[in-house]
Amino acid sequence: MPKILVTGANGLVGRHLCARLPAKDTNTLSRGNNTYGYANYFQCEISPNQVYYDALSDCEVVIHCAARVHVMNEEKSAAINLYRDTNVAGTINLAKQAISAGVKRFIFISSIKVLGETTRTGKPFCNLSNIAPCDAYGLSKAEAEIELLELAKNTGLEVVIIRPTLVYGPGVKANFASLMSLISKGVPLPFGCVNTNSRSLISVDNLVDLIHTCISHPRAKNQIFLASDDHDVSTSGLVREISHAMGKPRWQLPVPIWCFEVIGKILNKSDVIYRLTGSLNVDISYTKDTLNWSPPQTLKDGIKKTVDTFLQPQKMGK
Repeated sequence: MPKILVTGANGLVGRHLCARLPAKDTNTLSRGNNTYGYANYFQCEISPNQVYYDALSDCEVVIHCAARVHVMNEEKSAAINLYRDTNVAGTINLAKQAISAGVKRFIFISSIKVLGETTRTGKPFCNLSNIAPCDAYGLSKAEAEIELLELAKNTGLEVVIIRPTLVYGPGVKANFASLMSLISKGVPLPFGCVNTNSRSLISVDNLVDLIHTCISHPRAKNQIFLASDDHDVSTSGLVREISHAMGKPRWQLPVPIWCFEVIGKILNKSDVIYRLTGSLNVDISYTKDTLNWSPPQTLKDGIKKTVDTFLQPQKMGK
């Protein structure tokens, strides 16, 4: 196993990835404190001016999981600049220093958002889909991809780009955690009619397995891979899976989709409603064929593991 630098080591993907890698061969980097007790930890930001030479020392591979995901209370023009500062300029700064340090392969964890937010029935995103981001985050990831591939062309650095769908797993936060919280309390959710859409997800275990495959696979060089569980689910179906794993009733209120659309317009949240009721599917055939890889964990098992971790504090409190 080559020596590896993992950025974003305190995040969901980073910490699960580090648990899979040999500690003695892994340098870790994140902006916060050394929460998980990593042996070789470097605390710093991803920015255009940050120096990473110590963290990169003797590393052959960089796995760049760190990213700015949210920008709070900023105007649109200011938000895109903040995203670009970290996700584009910061990423390229790290990559250029990696080249100087003798790094051979740079694995960039991008996002399916570079291709858009929704897909039409029977038209999933695939490796040939055109870039079409709908928000500043997706745009910044797309711009970083383009600059990294140009860097690879001009320098010989091997770049691997992975575009995961929504990632879930033990310790997941944000909307997925909120959904589990509501279901655990027995709150009847209004998704009974949201059963014809289809969403691609990926468990953190499956994503980590794919990243691990890309560390040394010869056919991963300068490729872009879409990543999912290879098992799509409707919004209602996801609620049923989580409810089943929790042993909670799976019944949902049959609220018509048009009601969601009206609420979205009233609250100026139509984009949120569209993501909730619409579809986003990916075809990972190219990923599987190129790497001879398949997701080792099923959606059902991934949800069960996620739910069990979420419920642990409640069980310990009993």
